[in-house]
Amino acid sequence: MSQSDRGLRRLAAGTLLVAFQGTTAPEWVLRELEHGLGGVTLFGFNVADPGQVRDLTTALRGAGEAVISLDEEGGDVTRLAYHVGSPYPGNAALGAVDDVELTRRVYRAIASELAACGINLDMAPSADVNTEADNPVIGTRSFGSDPALVARHTVAAVQGLQSVQVAACVKHFPGHGATRVDSHLAVPVVDVGLDVLRARELVPFSAAIGAGAKSVMTAHVAVPAVTGDTPATLSSAALTGLLRGELGYDGVVITDALDMHAITKSVGLAGGAVLTLAAGSDLLCLGPLPTYDDVQAIIAEIVSAVREGRLPLERLEEAAARVAALRAWFGTSEQVTAEQNVVGLHAARRAVRLTGETEPLVEPLVIEVDTPPTIAVGDVPWGVGPWLPDAEIVRVEPAAADVPELLAKAANRSLVVVVKDAHRHRASQDLVSALVAVRPDATVIEMGLPVWRPDSAAYIATYGAARANAQAAVELLTA
Repeated sequence: MSQSDRGLRRLAAGTLLVAFQGTTAPEWVLRELEHGLGGVTLFGFNVADPGQVRDLTTALRGAGEAVISLDEEGGDVTRLAYHVGSPYPGNAALGAVDDVELTRRVYRAIASELAACGINLDMAPSADVNTEADNPVIGTRSFGSDPALVARHTVAAVQGLQSVQVAACVKHFPGHGATRVDSHLAVPVVDVGLDVLRARELVPFSAAIGAGAKSVMTAHVAVPAVTGDTPATLSSAALTGLLRGELGYDGVVITDALDMHAITKSVGLAGGAVLTLAAGSDLLCLGPLPTYDDVQAIIAEIVSAVREGRLPLERLEEAAARVAALRAWFGTSEQVTAEQNVVGLHAARRAVRLTGETEPLVEPLVIEVDTPPTIAVGDVPWGVGPWLPDAEIVRVEPAAADVPELLAKAANRSLVVVVKDAHRHRASQDLVSALVAVRPDATVIEMGLPVWRPDSAAYIATYGAARANAQAAVELLTA
């Protein structure tokens, strides 16, 4: 391979954030980092404990200058606490409290934990304005439905993360909040005019740019007024025209995971990589599915695209310069001590809401109504069991639940029903309604967005299903 070939391959590899299975770095990842690979994205399956993550990131950084990223939003979407649930409430809870200093403190605490583990880029916060209650992928990940509220908390989150040299990645541009389709599975459409987009979706992104956000993540969302039928990730009108031009952003643009169906089922992984680079992306998050063979094929396709004139060499050089500037901002990787997490539970306690009155618990039966996890959240444990050790916990599929049997089991006992996003699941609503119709003295705990509630029963809204949210709810229940 000639020197120019090696240089071009290095530029192509430098645009990729790869993933891998396991808690140690495979040889191919270390080898590619030595040859200019952009970095990695970690997932729950890469995490055992903070010490292990620190060892992993030390090995990665020893192989090359790496962007080491993950999705640590607090709340439902967590990677460091994937196996136990986050000690921090998510954005919906912080938006419900609406104390920007609290949001800044929570995100600073999250960042200090990440920095102590050697992670330098957090794919957070979600700046989506959640105007669609039935949104299957955002929901409690959003600060709320009001653009001004979302903007001020997005700024606070960016400031909190970046105060300890962890880069924020504000997502999902130009806005995923008005969608009813999960972009992991198809291409959602935000069919509004530019005036609505500017007054709603773009407000938090503009504020985050003004606050110095180091990176912005694209959405695999089509906005016909800007992108036509094309997802924003692949649209130069969205990334170069709107984000770079109109909003004046010159930081790093990172794609949402390219292994999502919105990309793979339309233009393919390697084709999508070339198109998003041409559109204006700088770092391509490949997601957890692509293998080393896929990575090699993507690099080869980027190289071919440059050689064939489908992708200007200057575009790769521009991306490399932006990523180099980001790495320079990271600075040295001195050991950071994680802040003690007291702010997470404090924030969850401030967010939780009780409507009605609860009775003292007597031999409580807790019925947890199972809710299928979204792909973004994954199979993170949730529920109130850890804080009610003396309770009997029964988890049921709502459509298959035997209501008379459950009511018989709850006879002469306190009944607590725990749901998540009941407004999105008719079977969950029907089950809760049937239970409280017979037991109006029950308490219902909603661990998603509190959009729907039964006609009777005490009602606790947590605005999220993180470990901190559950503890705060149980404290109210047992107060």
